[in-house]
Amino acid sequence: MPSRPIGSSLFAAAFVQTGDGWSGAEVDLRDAEIVDDLSDAVLERLDVSGEEIALLCVEVEDEWFAIARYEGDEEPRAFISDDRAGVNDALGELFTELAGVAPDKDSADLGVRPAGDFELLSDLGVSAEELLELSMEEGVLPADTLSVIAERLSFADELDRLR
Repeated sequence: MPSRPIGSSLFAAAFVQTGDGWSGAEVDLRDAEIVDDLSDAVLERLDVSGEEIALLCVEVEDEWFAIARYEGDEEPRAFISDDRAGVNDALGELFTELAGVAPDKDSADLGVRPAGDFELLSDLGVSAEELLELSMEEGVLPADTLSVIAERLSFADELDRLR
C-alpha cells in the first residue's frame, strides 16, 4: 500500500448525531490498514449505540478530503473529493475502496475527480450538487470545504473545537 507523502498533515474526526445535536471526537487513523479499521476507529471514539448517524471527516492538507457515513447496520457510504488520493496515499486508498472506486493510476489528468456517494449528505441538508460543487471549487482547501459542510449540517462548532 502506498504511504502518506512526507510532510502531509492529517486531520480526522468523527461526529454522531443525537437528539441533542452533534458531538465529535478526533480519530486516529494512522494505523488503519483495511476499510474495516475506519469504522472500528469511529465506533471506538463515539458512543454509538444504535441507529444514530455517524460521520467520519478526513482532510489531508491541501490535497483531498473524505466523508464516510455510518448508520446502524447499513453498509458504510463514502465520498472522496479526488479519487486520485488512492494513488499515493494509504488512507486515500482505503477511502477510494470504501467509495467503491478504483483510481486510474496511469491517468495524466490533473483535474480533481470527486467519487463515491454524492447523495451521502442529501437527507442532512447538503445536496449531491452542492457536495460536488464544493469539492470542485477552485482554490478552496479541503479544510475550508469541510468547514462549509459542517456549518450546513450544524456541527461547525464541534469541528472547530477539535481542530
